[in-house]
Amino acid sequence: MESIARLLPPIYEDLRLVDVARLRRIIRLGAYEGHTGGLAVGRLQASLVVVPRTFASDFHRFCVSNPKACPLVAVGRAGSPFMPTLGDVDVRTDIPQYEVYRFGELIRQQPDILDIWREDFAAFALGSSSTFEHALIERGVAPRNFVVHRTAPMFRSSIRTTRVGVFGGNMVVSMRPVRLSQVDIVRAVTARFPHAHGAPIHVGDPRVIGIEDIGDPDWGDPVEVREGEVPVFWASSATAQSAVAGARLEVAIVQTPGHMLITDVTARENIGAFKIY
Repeated sequence: MESIARLLPPIYEDLRLVDVARLRRIIRLGAYEGHTGGLAVGRLQASLVVVPRTFASDFHRFCVSNPKACPLVAVGRAGSPFMPTLGDVDVRTDIPQYEVYRFGELIRQQPDILDIWREDFAAFALGSSSTFEHALIERGVAPRNFVVHRTAPMFRSSIRTTRVGVFGGNMVVSMRPVRLSQVDIVRAVTARFPHAHGAPIHVGDPRVIGIEDIGDPDWGDPVEVREGEVPVFWASSATAQSAVAGARLEVAIVQTPGHMLITDVTARENIGAFKIY
């Protein structure tokens, strides 16, 4: 097996040049535990939710009922950590950092979940807005979180989701500042990625969607909104993670926000046929 020393580039900037297969090996060996924004250019990035099989049907219906916030891109078979429709991925090892919840409380973060994987677990992959950031850059709109190597700020909004069983709560949104003159471009570009939340759900005053302090995100890193810019908000797959925490299950696993699953699926691919295997 390749040594970690050979696999691990010295700095984050070098990781941007690493091909998908090698990047996944680096993460699988536990040699990189940082955020994935800006990595794997042109590939679909996905968030992860793992719940006991008893709750899998309701969680699946929750995602289907809230497709803007929870766009399903793959659903694993109960007990299987593999999602072949997304490529050579193992959901137990291929995310830089996981969060483990027990009865709604975050009990620890860890670089893999090999030691706690169970045969009754069901895994779900949801598209991430990290997927469309490269397309924005190609059109001359570089998200500031991308430029400064930070995770986009995410906030609990006042927008209610459609409840299914124990899963419900408010939508979580991500924010990126955009120059007012570029808002129409941003809308048009991101609308082409419905599997990665698509077009924004709100532009402008954050108080309209229940956010009082844009400088104090619930997840991710604060990002300055400068003169001539407006805050632009997208639905976020952290909605699913929030719903899972609120359900207070005996155990649930998600990825740390911003630390995504890198897939082999191209960002612009029509993934409708990839959902369930």
